[in-house]
This record gives sequence, C-alpha cells and structure tokens, in this order.
Amino acid sequence: MAAGSTLLLLLLLPWLVPASLSPPGCKIRITAKGLELVKQEGLRFVEQELQNITVSDLHGKEGPLHYNISQVKVTDLQLALSDLHFQPQQHLVFNISDASISLRFRRQLLYWFFYDIGSINASAEGVHIHTVLQLAKDEVGRLKISNMTCNASIARMHAGFSGTLRKVYEFLSTFIVTGMRFLLSQQICPSLEHASLVLLNSLLDTVPVRNYVDDHIGIDYSLLRDPAMSMDTLDLDFKGMFFPRAREIQELENHAVEPVIKETERMVYVAFSEYFFDSAMQAYFQAGVLAIELQGEKVPKDLEVLLRATFFGTIFMLSPAVDAPLRLVLQASAPPRCIIKPSGTSVSVSAFLNISLVPPGRPAIQLSSMAMEAKLSAKVFLQGKALRVQLNMRRFRIYSKQSALESLALFSLQAPLKTLLQLTIMPIINERTKKGVQIPLPEGMDFTKEVVTNHAGFLTVGADLHFSKGLREVIEKYRPAPTAPAQPSPPPAEPSADPRPL
Repeated sequence: MAAGSTLLLLLLLPWLVPASLSPPGCKIRITAKGLELVKQEGLRFVEQELQNITVSDLHGKEGPLHYNISQVKVTDLQLALSDLHFQPQQHLVFNISDASISLRFRRQLLYWFFYDIGSINASAEGVHIHTVLQLAKDEVGRLKISNMTCNASIARMHAGFSGTLRKVYEFLSTFIVTGMRFLLSQQICPSLEHASLVLLNSLLDTVPVRNYVDDHIGIDYSLLRDPAMSMDTLDLDFKGMFFPRAREIQELENHAVEPVIKETERMVYVAFSEYFFDSAMQAYFQAGVLAIELQGEKVPKDLEVLLRATFFGTIFMLSPAVDAPLRLVLQASAPPRCIIKPSGTSVSVSAFLNISLVPPGRPAIQLSSMAMEAKLSAKVFLQGKALRVQLNMRRFRIYSKQSALESLALFSLQAPLKTLLQLTIMPIINERTKKGVQIPLPEGMDFTKEVVTNHAGFLTVGADLHFSKGLREVIEKYRPAPTAPAQPSPPPAEPSADPRPL
C-alpha cells in the first residue's frame, strides 16, 4: 500500500510543482557595476528629496522670553559618503555617512518689551542615514519596492546668531538647536519612505509587463518569482512569452533550456532562451500573418516566365486560360522553430507554395502545391532598449506534395524561388522585425556597448547602462495624482505665551 502511494505521488509530482518554478524565457542580471551607476543617479534624486523636507514650527517660552522658529528651509546638502549594495536575498541597502545639511529659518522673539524678527542659519553635521529596500514581485508580476526600513541620526547641530540680542540667542541656542535637531531627524525617514514606496515605484510602473508589440501579437514580461540577490548581482526571471492578441490568455508551455548567466563584468546582462523566440513565431503563426500572396504584376517577371514554361503543358490544356494571371500563395505550414547554438542562431521554416491561375470572372485553377523547407540565419542585436532580429536565407528546398516525378520537374525552380524569397519575401519579414520588442527596463534607462554571445539553447546580451533621462524627469512625468486637494499652509504663528514640548 505504501509503495503504491509513493508511486502515485511520483506520478503526480510534476503537476504539484508551482508554476513559479517554470524556467524563464528572459532573464536580466544587474551587476555591482550597474548598481554603482544607479547609485549616482539615485543620490541626485535623494538630494532633491531631502532639500524639500518640511520641518514643523518650533514654539517655546523661557521666563520672560517667547520665541517662534518657522519657515525652515534646507539650503545646502553635502552627501559625500554614500554606499548602495545588494543584500541577499531581496534587499538593497543604501547608506549615507557623515553628511551635512545647512538650514535657514525665521525667528520671532519677544523679550519683555523688546520684539525682534529675522533669520538664523544653522547646520546639521554628522548626519547618518541607513535605509533597506525590500524588492519583490507584486500581484501582476511587476518588480516593486514592497517595504522599507530607515534610521536617521544627527550627531551635531550648530546655529549662528547675530544682532542686538545676540546674548539672548546664545542663551536660547540649547533649546532651539536641540529642538531643530529632533524635528529634522524625524523628517528624514518619512521623506525617503515616500520617495521609495511612492515615487520610485511609479518609476518601476514604466517597466512593460504585458503589452502589445504590434497589431498581431503581445508579450508577457511578468516576473515568475521574487528577485534573487547575491552580494554582487540581482537576477530577475521573466516569463518572456509572446501571445496572439486574439487569444491573450493562451499559455505556451516552456520546454526550452533555462538561460544561465555567469558573467559579472558588464553592468547588465539580458538572456533569451529559444522559448522566447519560439513563442513569438507561434503567436504570429496563430495570428495567421505568416503568409503572403503575390498575384499578377506583383509576381517577378522572370519567375512568371519560368513558371509558365514549367507548367506549359498544363496551362495549354486549360486554354483559353493561358493568359490568365498567376497567383502565388506562400504560407507557413507550422510554427517556425528557433535553434540557438554557440556557432549562431537559426530559424527552421516549413511552408507550402500554391501556384494557381486566376482567370477573370472564373474560379482559380491550381497548377501545383509545393512543400518548402528553409533554414534562415538570424542576427540578434540590441539597439537602445529594442531587441531586433535580422533574417537571411541560408538553405532552401522544394518538393512536390503529389509525386516524386513532379518533385524532379520542380528542381529547376529552386534557384529562382530562392531568389524570389531573398528579394521579395525576406525584406517584408525583416521590415516586420525592424521595430523589435522592448526589453523590460524603466523609462529613461538604455543599453550601450552591447555584445551578443551565443550559448547552447540561449543567448546573452552584455551591455552597459545609460540614463537618457534623469530619475526626477521620469518620476515627475508619472507622479501619482494627489488623492485629495492640498491644504494651504497656515501663516507663521505669533510668539506663543504657552510653552510647547520639543
């Protein structure tokens, strides 16, 4: 009984494996070198966010002295020491050490019968900020910052006083500086939390997850699982599956080799398995666009003469249809297959070619139906964020579906038909693939210095990263609209007679 249960479990095991364990059709690796570039751009973004910190007004009373500190503005930041690194398994750690923040704020003082108003310059030194961002796959398969922890501290704070009541200011400096230090440190983390969970996530929303490629097919770039991190790399596994737009919920099972990225020298690596390209050709095949029809004047003249000579007897027997236009219909009989080897990438195509006469006002008369097999070489390259493929004819043969004798008679057609494909059909196909398909990177980030390397069953593209747009520019473009109208800021309060705790 136990043996039978074990056997049943083994038989059911493949069906019990979660879908998340499916091999990816596309994989992206970001290395420590790429993260360094992201840090530089991210640091500028953090500086801009910290400059917009809003600090609450500070009120107080010491004996006969009433004071009010308001309109606190950050005037300068010095973030000299910073570090951004991977932390297994799903975290990015961002540290800022020994930074300084310069402030300017408005003072209002009432001392006995003396009233004074002006501004004070202050500086926070020894600022330390430690943030940990957790990356995860959300419910639609998009990479998101799912959580953030933050700690901020200020080691020292100084305020510069001047004016007729300088001695009074110096007496108050302990209260004012201590209060400002507390209020400022309390505002750093909320500002960075909003920047991460709201603004940076709006940037990640620009990564394509499931979108249309053209009028016929779309692509699914949803993440299969949460990102995997080592100390030096961040790996993202995408489904990488194309689908016909008429059947968007269709799933194509992945039996291809899983891409394996071992390199870390470049900023980023993108790997594509044979499944990635096979699903594209399967989607086009099911969309019915792997077919072309040439009729009348569209048939090359030399080929028409040769075809009429080849089928002279048949055409003569069909008189008076001898002068009827020819029609050629070329259509894939099965989805093409992609083969990736270390020596190169190729595509195997099986098709049929129907040759007919089309007499005006009469039904078409089929002269022949040929089976065709072709092997195309594929040059895969990356430009910007678009993956493109250029195809070229390598091998080609035709044979009759009716008899071996007719296959022998068609031998003379192989060379001209191959020329027809190269001069007429291949440009049409390459025009369709010219636009390419976008790689799942955020808007404003592009690839440069791309190098394609073939492996057994997959290929990799190693590249460096380039910011064509700054983070701020993209975030402002996609900044989420406020959920409620902003309330106007209240005017600065007059010095209060009642002390308020710092």
